[in-house]
Amino acid sequence: MPTLILVRHGRSTANTAGVLAGRTPGVALDERGTEQAAALPGRLAALPLAAAVSSPLQRCRETLQPLLDARPDLPLHTEERVSECDYGDWSGRKLAELVDEPLMTVVQQHPSAAAFPGGESMRAMQARAVDAVRHWNATVEAEHGENAVYVMCSHGDIIKSLVADALGMHLDLFQRIHADPCSVTAIRYTRLRPFLLRLGDTGDLAPLAPRETGPDTDAGADAAAGGEGDAAVGGGAGAP
Repeated sequence: MPTLILVRHGRSTANTAGVLAGRTPGVALDERGTEQAAALPGRLAALPLAAAVSSPLQRCRETLQPLLDARPDLPLHTEERVSECDYGDWSGRKLAELVDEPLMTVVQQHPSAAAFPGGESMRAMQARAVDAVRHWNATVEAEHGENAVYVMCSHGDIIKSLVADALGMHLDLFQRIHADPCSVTAIRYTRLRPFLLRLGDTGDLAPLAPRETGPDTDAGADAAAGGEGDAAVGGGAGAP
């Protein structure tokens, strides 16, 4: 099955202002976020991307635009199911104000029980995002083969919830995961289980390119890189 390259959108004007943007329209990348997006094509240059999938929100589309400019043949698909969580009445409010809301403690400590007033629950957010990834895994594999790589630009809570799903973690633990703006999280999906290859990575991504396999391939190293073999002892620390 394919390798999913999850990109969190670059730093936005809402990030800088300390505002919970949610789905508020008109939230763009700030100057730093624009620089991060401009660097993305170089960071992904070694990866043979089969498709790009994006949240419909402006900050995600702006993050992917330099990559699309650099790869004019890369098809872009808009996917509503990986849009930001619908924070409802909380959207557009200062995070500093929300700290004192009783619901914030639930969001941080027991997110599977959290539902935003006028918005959606965090359970529903994760469910739709996981459904979207399953759909695109199948679509990309059918069109480009099981070793295909594709990129998806989304939002922090969406990415964290997808990582929790890939690791078999309960949603109540997902606040332990962190992904910086314009960081890359890579998940290699296989028939039996996913492998988390990168989490919040801001460095060199060339090792994520598909590798040839053969009779001399080390099973442990292949598993650590995302193959279907058993994971190497010690978490694959010796794998390249």
